[in-house]
Amino acid sequence: MESKATFRDMQQSTADDWKIISGEFRPYAAALPDRVLAHLRLLDGDCGGFPVDRLTHSLQTATRAHRDGRDEEYVICALLHDIGDTLGSFNHPDIAAAILKPFVSPENLEMVEKHGVFQGYYFFHHLGMDRNLRDQFAGQALYDRTLEFCEKYDAPAFDPDYDTLPLSFFEPMLRRVMARPKNSIYRSVTEEKVA
Repeated sequence: MESKATFRDMQQSTADDWKIISGEFRPYAAALPDRVLAHLRLLDGDCGGFPVDRLTHSLQTATRAHRDGRDEEYVICALLHDIGDTLGSFNHPDIAAAILKPFVSPENLEMVEKHGVFQGYYFFHHLGMDRNLRDQFAGQALYDRTLEFCEKYDAPAFDPDYDTLPLSFFEPMLRRVMARPKNSIYRSVTEEKVA
């Protein structure tokens, strides 16, 4: 039987309660890659009017980055950059950035977080929007990095004939990138205590 904390108000919680909760958190956190993979699979078949479904687009973006020699962290950012499409229809880059934040560098995080504005250069004008919204970031470190991400990997990743690598190819990378958080207030909870 599963042990549970006994408090009814967090203000009354005890160290014993948090020992129980921490013990449950470790295996739950370790299963995060499985939940992320399951959510990516939800994008399969969801075209939203695009030439390829959202999963294929994500896989193609990651495939292009991988084949261009990018490191695993960057490739996983490419893989997950649109994972927020289903839950964050109006702010999908923020969802992807929130998932990736504990595991990636600030540079890669900014790239994912801002890619929607940069990708908009290719289509905002067709919707009566300002395609140059990305210019607000000119001169900042993220500008060239995010511009390159969209130009080389994100924008061309709608090709139904492209030789796209399967999700199974990226799964070990995803597990390695998500094995250890770099930036989380809960980092110490996920690390085993060495006596």
